[in-house]
Amino acid sequence: MKIGNVDIGNKLFLAPMAEITDSPFRKICKELGAGFTFTQMVSAAGVLKNNFQTLQNLSFNILEKPIGVQILGNNPSIVYDAVQEISTLKPDLIDLNCGCSVDKVTSKLMGAALLNDPIKIGKIVSAMVKASNGIPVSVKIRLGRNQKKINVIEVAKSVEDNGASIIFIHARTSNEKYDSEPHWEWIARAKEKINIPVVGNGSISQPQDVFRMIKETNCDSAMIARGAIGNPFIFQRYNYMFDTGIDPGNPSFDSISATLLKHINFLVEDYGEIKCLYKVKKNIIWYFRNYPGIDLLMYNVFSARNLDSLKLLIYEHTEKVKNNYYNSSENYDIDSKFKKRVLFWLENEYEMI
Repeated sequence: MKIGNVDIGNKLFLAPMAEITDSPFRKICKELGAGFTFTQMVSAAGVLKNNFQTLQNLSFNILEKPIGVQILGNNPSIVYDAVQEISTLKPDLIDLNCGCSVDKVTSKLMGAALLNDPIKIGKIVSAMVKASNGIPVSVKIRLGRNQKKINVIEVAKSVEDNGASIIFIHARTSNEKYDSEPHWEWIARAKEKINIPVVGNGSISQPQDVFRMIKETNCDSAMIARGAIGNPFIFQRYNYMFDTGIDPGNPSFDSISATLLKHINFLVEDYGEIKCLYKVKKNIIWYFRNYPGIDLLMYNVFSARNLDSLKLLIYEHTEKVKNNYYNSSENYDIDSKFKKRVLFWLENEYEMI
């Protein structure tokens, strides 16, 4: 698949996700075969105000390319100026978020709230194209406000008519959040109506899901979001299956632990030992959530106070899993909680894009 002058072949996209797709995670996904990654979503207004956190989220290394930047905004003029600033960083794609359904975003008439006004989306896209200095522009959308207000085709046409080069379609409506089955059939209908590449998104957790989505919808590629959290191996598995027709299966537990430890080392490099502790704890749970002993591991992880203790837990837990220490019949319902909310163990959860 080609985006501007960048050809990622048959590889997949890693979705932009707040508090997730930082540089350490992008590096891991790229090493394991992701074709295209994104920085975390940033506010167009934050870019113009030189907000420190915004600029930090925008930063990427040239070795991470091809990479995209996703912005959040609803004012064509502000978005225009922000895209001009972002274009100086030379990302490979600049994306407009029209899919975030978090209340604090939609209440400001941004993200998925823009789906109510396809004409306005078109004006914003047109402004982005004019300001991007030749960098391709894309839009990530949902199907519409709710099941009675599905307007994905109208929005997709507006996006195409105003110069976007690619569209990402999350196959749920805004009010469905993440706890319902996606409606892939709407990706197929949109693909029939527009000529720019269509990338499907929604409930892809295994490489087989990608093949099924492409077969059922005829979409050009797939974007992986929550399916890659704690599971960056999905990119490697998909690429191997595409090349050979054989699923290599999940990696060994030793490989999972080694990848997690490498991820942790990247986190320490970027954030320092103290600031990265919270991120390390989340990732330990994410990587190990589908394996025996996760309930006890969670308790121990949350009790740990330093990086050495967390690394020791990883080593000990790895040996216990390999030696069948845990009762595999125990069924701690962590994965269903994960599918509904990524940060399910927090008192005040931050919903994902």
